[in-house]
Amino acid sequence: MSMPLETADHPERLRRVCIEPLTRVEGHGKVTLLLDDDDRVQQARLHIVELRGFERFIQGRPFWELPVTVQRLCGICPVSHHLAAAKACDRLAGAAELSPTAEKVRRLMHFGQVLQSHALHFFHLSSPDLLFGPDDDPAHRNIVGVIRDEPALARRGVLLRRYGQEVIRVCAGKSIHGTGAVPGGVNKALDNADRELLGADIAQVIDWAEDAVVLMQRLFEAGGDGYRRFATVPANSLSLVRPDGALELYDGGLRAHDRDGEPIFDHACDQDYGELLQEQVKPWSYMKFPFIAALGPEAGWYRVGPLARVNNCDFIDTPRAEAARRVFAAAGEGRPVQSVLATHWARLIELLHCAEAIARLLDDPDITGSDLLREGTPARSGIGVIEAPRGTLFHHYEIDADGLVTRANLIVSTTNNNQAMNASIRRVARDELDGHTLTEGLLNRIEVAIRAYDPCLSCATHALGQMPLAVTLERGDGALVDVLRRDPDGVVRRGAADAGSPSAKPPA
Repeated sequence: MSMPLETADHPERLRRVCIEPLTRVEGHGKVTLLLDDDDRVQQARLHIVELRGFERFIQGRPFWELPVTVQRLCGICPVSHHLAAAKACDRLAGAAELSPTAEKVRRLMHFGQVLQSHALHFFHLSSPDLLFGPDDDPAHRNIVGVIRDEPALARRGVLLRRYGQEVIRVCAGKSIHGTGAVPGGVNKALDNADRELLGADIAQVIDWAEDAVVLMQRLFEAGGDGYRRFATVPANSLSLVRPDGALELYDGGLRAHDRDGEPIFDHACDQDYGELLQEQVKPWSYMKFPFIAALGPEAGWYRVGPLARVNNCDFIDTPRAEAARRVFAAAGEGRPVQSVLATHWARLIELLHCAEAIARLLDDPDITGSDLLREGTPARSGIGVIEAPRGTLFHHYEIDADGLVTRANLIVSTTNNNQAMNASIRRVARDELDGHTLTEGLLNRIEVAIRAYDPCLSCATHALGQMPLAVTLERGDGALVDVLRRDPDGVVRRGAADAGSPSAKPPA
C-alpha cells in the first residue's frame, strides 16, 4: 500500500490509528494505520514491540544446555524450540543418526506439541471470530462466549489440549519446559503405564479431531466468497516434506512452491538453508523479513505453517487426515488454496493427523526401548530444522573447541510469515477499512487476519545487535519532546520520529 506523493514524505500530516495490544495472540505486538482526511488508508504495518535476546546471551554457553535453554523463548511452543535445538546439537555431538527409540519418542513429543497448540489456537483464540463473526460484541466474542453458547465445543477444545499436554509430559518429564531431548537422543523412553495412560483416550481424541475438521470445513464453505477473499494474498509456500512427498513435521527436505504451485526447489537439504533463504531488516519492526534468495526480497517472501504444509505435501500418511486433505485440495480446483482463513481448516487437518500418528506410535514397540543415545565425531556447526505448529523453524549454532556457543541464528515460524502477515493486513485495510469510519468491528478484522497465522510474537523477536530502535521522550500531555534513534546500520541520531518506527509517535 503506497502513499500519495504529497504525504509520502510527511507522515505527520496523516492520522494515526493504533491497534494495541493485539489480542488473542501469543506475545505483544501492534498494528499502525495511517489515514488521510478522507479515511483512506495510506499505510498499514504490523510492529513487534517486545524484544528477547536469545541469539546473543546464549553465546559463551556450553552447547549441551541449548535444548533446555532456548525453549524458554516461549511457553506455548517450547517443545518446538526444544527439539529444533536438540536436532542441531545432535550434529554438534556427532550423532548423525538417532536410535529408533529416541527418534520415535521425539516424534511422539512433537505430535503432542502440535496437537495441543492447534487445539489452543482454534478453540480458544480463533473460534469466537469464526462462530460469532468479527462484528460481534467484544464482551461476547471470546472464549467465555464460546463456553456459554457452545459448551460441548469448548469442552472438547480443553480436553484436546490437555491430552496433547499429557503426551508432552510423558515424553519430556513436564508438560511445559521439559528435558526429554538431549544431544544424541532422549533421556527416557515410555513405559507400559505411560502407553496405557495415553492409549485409553486416543480413540476419542481422533474422533473429536475429525469432528473439528468437519466443523471448520462447514464454516469455510458457508462463508462463501467472503471467506475466500478475506485477507487473501497469493504467496510462495515453504515447508518440510518427507522423501516420498508426504506431510512431515519432524524431519525431511525443504520444499518451496510458488503461488501457482510450481516448484522453486524440492527436497533441498535443510543444512543448506543459508543458501536458500536470506533475511532483510526494516527500520519499523524488530522482526526480520526472510525471503527465498533466488527470487529476491520483493518476489521471494513466502508463507509457512499449516496452509503451506497442506498445500505443499503430496499426501498425508494417516487415513482420516488424508481423506480430509483431499477435500481441502479440491477447494483449490487444481491450484494451491491461498485463502488465509483456510489456514484454520488446514490446521485442524494437521491436528487430526497428529492424533492418528500418536495412536500409531503408541502401538510401536520401539517406543519403550532402552537404546536412547548415540554419539560420533563432534562438529563445530549444527543446524536443526523442524515444523513447529506455526511453520518451519530453523536453529543454527556454531561452537568453539571447548563446546561453547560462538554464534547462533534462529529463524522462527512467525518471522518466516512476517511479510505474509503484513500483506494480509494491507489487503484487509484496502478491502474493508479504506474510506470507512473506523469501528471496533472493522479494526478487529485486522486482528482476525493476523490470528489466522497464529503468530508467536515473543518467539519472533529474539535477536540483538544492529537492530533499529526509536526512543521517544514525551510530556505528560503526550507532546513529543525528543527522539533518539538507532538506524539499522547502527548509527545513533537525534531527530523527528518516523511514524512507522516500533515505538515512535507523530508530533502532537
